[in-house]
Amino acid sequence: MKSKWKNASLTGWLFVAVPAGLILLFSFYPMYQSLLLSFQSGKGSVYNYVGFNNYVRLFSDPIFKQATFNTLLYLAIQVPIMLILGLVIANLLNKPNLRFKGFYRTAIFLPCVTSLVSYSILFKSIFAVDGIVNQLLMKMNMIDVPIAWLLDPVWSRVVIIVAITWRWTGYNMIFYLSAMQNIDPSIYEAASIDGASKTRQLFTMTVPLLKPIILLTMITSTSSTLQLFDEVVNITAGGPGNATMTISQYIYNLSFMYTPNFGYAATVSYAIVFMVAVLAFIQMKVAGDKK
Repeated sequence: MKSKWKNASLTGWLFVAVPAGLILLFSFYPMYQSLLLSFQSGKGSVYNYVGFNNYVRLFSDPIFKQATFNTLLYLAIQVPIMLILGLVIANLLNKPNLRFKGFYRTAIFLPCVTSLVSYSILFKSIFAVDGIVNQLLMKMNMIDVPIAWLLDPVWSRVVIIVAITWRWTGYNMIFYLSAMQNIDPSIYEAASIDGASKTRQLFTMTVPLLKPIILLTMITSTSSTLQLFDEVVNITAGGPGNATMTISQYIYNLSFMYTPNFGYAATVSYAIVFMVAVLAFIQMKVAGDKK
């Protein structure tokens, strides 16, 4: 009996060892190498150890400061809008007597499975000077001349935020909707009998019960926004100037667009790691359970 249990246990560890080894090889080992690289400078195969010079450079790098400002701006505006919108839509689609709810759920979730490059190019054409948005606004007599959406620092950021919100709201909506369907309906029936309105039920019952899911979506959305790359590159290319550049795009430029500096690029990468870790910790402390 003990022999069979040992064999089963050994088999289980062998199954776990394979994916664990692959994770170590393709995830943690590159992370370790990039950490070592962040303390070096050079290009090609010749690198010199420079200590914390790359990290000191971050605080005096105007492009990094601009990219950080842009990224945090997207985070501060887009993430709350996306999460609140996803929660409201999920609440609307959770009504048991709603007709065609399968169609609505699919339509709202569909942007999440579209190609990042394809939808970015689509938004670029929609918000072009001769795009459909300007044409509609001019036909409605809301503007006299076309707006150069992608050539203005403010409007180009607005386009990026709209694009990200359009694509990822449905992703968070699915999480909320799945959690709502696991809530006992009798709780809402009792609240209705007590005279609680639908709005009050949402804020005093649904939201507290969804607290773990809301925390999860906050952390994942924060992490994704701090790593924002495809939309900015394909819609505005970081322009005009560096008005829409994100930290991830700056890392790409340091590695492949400017004179290659993989050491400093690795340093900027760990700036993202630090920000993700700090913001995730703050979110867990603020929104997590107090124990």
